[in-house]
Amino acid sequence: MPRIFVTGDCHAEFKKLSFKAFPEGRSLTKEDFVIVCGDFGLWDESAEQKYWLDWLEARPFTTLWIDGNHENFDLLKRYPVEYWHGGKVQYIRPTVIHLMRGQIYDIAGKRFFTFGGAKSHDIGDGILEKDDPQLAGKIRRLKKRHAAFRIKHVSWWEEEMPSEAEMEEGRKNLEAAGWEVDLIITHCCAASLMEEAAGGPCKGDGLMDFFSEIRAKCSYRHWYFGHYHVDEEWGEKETCLYQNIVELTDQDPLFFLDFIYE
Repeated sequence: MPRIFVTGDCHAEFKKLSFKAFPEGRSLTKEDFVIVCGDFGLWDESAEQKYWLDWLEARPFTTLWIDGNHENFDLLKRYPVEYWHGGKVQYIRPTVIHLMRGQIYDIAGKRFFTFGGAKSHDIGDGILEKDDPQLAGKIRRLKKRHAAFRIKHVSWWEEEMPSEAEMEEGRKNLEAAGWEVDLIITHCCAASLMEEAAGGPCKGDGLMDFFSEIRAKCSYRHWYFGHYHVDEEWGEKETCLYQNIVELTDQDPLFFLDFIYE
């Protein structure tokens, strides 16, 4: 039976998947999977990026990932869409695979619903246009006051947030599955869960509200997400991951969390 592990954001830094940090990786095969809950870090076509993608491809396991809010969506669009285990994917390398939004996959006899994306929180001081003739000066001034900004099509893409078509495809796939899956993998969490974890109202967004709809309607065993850079249980069936790597097991009707790396 394939082994399945889940972890949080990588931001193009994959050392937590090294054998030193993740010794269990030595005993895995390409039939085993490590899933990254968004902010994988597909940024560019630099030599460094190619090195790390090749490094991941050389791992004995298969890497699966959903997109977050820190991906180069212009670059991601260049990869053809194919089908794998029942859902749409993009092969970044033969065994480094992007799991697309609103899909349901059958992996090791378990049904996974995936939906990437999230709203960036580091854009409070604006999003600049890369073709702006005054760009250099604006960047200098913003950096001088330690402002939170991004540059469109350089460090920020509007596709970080899903389209209505993507959300509707997710609804249709869940409807076809009878609104019942084993695992849900996203980057951000449901607004309803955020409010419960915070103990009060929170400012959500269209994607978080969509996840609240799914959380209220869908039957699932566990929901994993990243984005918030903490390793915490946020609900009875919801876990935020960052550095930890957890293994899914069938020792209980719910999946036990086996914390591998901290």
